[in-house]
Amino acid sequence: MFTHMKTTVDIADSLLVEARELAERERMTLRALVEEGLREVLARRRRKRRRFRIRDASFKGDGLQQGVDLGDWERLSAVIYEGRGG
Repeated sequence: MFTHMKTTVDIADSLLVEARELAERERMTLRALVEEGLREVLARRRRKRRRFRIRDASFKGDGLQQGVDLGDWERLSAVIYEGRGG
């Protein structure tokens, strides 16, 4: 069951005119249009607030190729680009 509260909101004249015209075209009340808009904005903001999580993209294996040292950039680079022409 919904309850309703009356409130007063100052809206720019041009925005109110446009909203009333849209509500009329959509055959809905101005109140329904305003409520729909508020719900959309609130839902979008809730989605933005959700914490970002990186999916687990790890793989099974023994790590690097045998003989490759992370400190040896030349060797690591050679293995990465091996077989690519250019």
